[in-house]
Amino acid sequence: MSILPGAEPYHHDGGPVGFLLSHGFTGTPQSMRPWAEHLAAGGLTVSLPLLPGHGTRWQDMQLTTWQDWYAELERAFDVLRGRCEFVFVGGLSMGGTLALRLAEQRGDQVAGLVLVNPSVHADDPRLKALPVLKRLVRSLPGIGSDIRKEGASELAYSRMPLKPLHSLARLWPLVQSDLPQVTQPVLLFRSPQDHVVNPANSETVLARISSTDVTAELLPDSYHVATLDNDAEYLFTQSLEFVRRLTAFDGQDDGKDDAKD
Repeated sequence: MSILPGAEPYHHDGGPVGFLLSHGFTGTPQSMRPWAEHLAAGGLTVSLPLLPGHGTRWQDMQLTTWQDWYAELERAFDVLRGRCEFVFVGGLSMGGTLALRLAEQRGDQVAGLVLVNPSVHADDPRLKALPVLKRLVRSLPGIGSDIRKEGASELAYSRMPLKPLHSLARLWPLVQSDLPQVTQPVLLFRSPQDHVVNPANSETVLARISSTDVTAELLPDSYHVATLDNDAEYLFTQSLEFVRRLTAFDGQDDGKDDAKD
């Protein structure tokens, strides 16, 4: 199955500091591409993979689970670790969920986390019916493009497949129970007006992680897909400053872009 135009993975070979980015459920690297390019322009080595089942057609997601998405992110993480002195991980929505899981599992191999409206628990009581509902209905209307900025749009599926959604729902309690294992520096961005992930998810993360270096930022002029919204430039700038503060990296970049990871 061919990849949708704009959904391609992205990689940039830069300096000794790496940054791994993960898009969200039913989304694509398109939602993270401006962020990735900002980090690359700052001299970082950046990896933005396309998660399995994404970027083609929603029916392809039916064959994937959270383990598949996590495995792809971990693969990209290990590639970065093989060439970088430090590797940071950032994610939007489910991408934040996967980033947290990576931090829980890989410990101090992760230099720091940048989370944007991460999801760690189910807020809609109807999700409790997923084990039965997924056998009766294959999909529901999509959740993409929750963006306040006029004219901006997210490349995401128009339908939300229920089988993989049930898999994601099984990941949430695992990530939530292991949040105390997160000790890395954390920069968390949350949108007060989010129509996809309740901001209470971010509060749960902040309350349960063990990190002592924690910065929480509000994005008052953005909805869920903040990486494409009005506060995006602030998000990009602050995340790069976060990396520089922790690594003293001067931003020298002799690298190049590659559309494929």
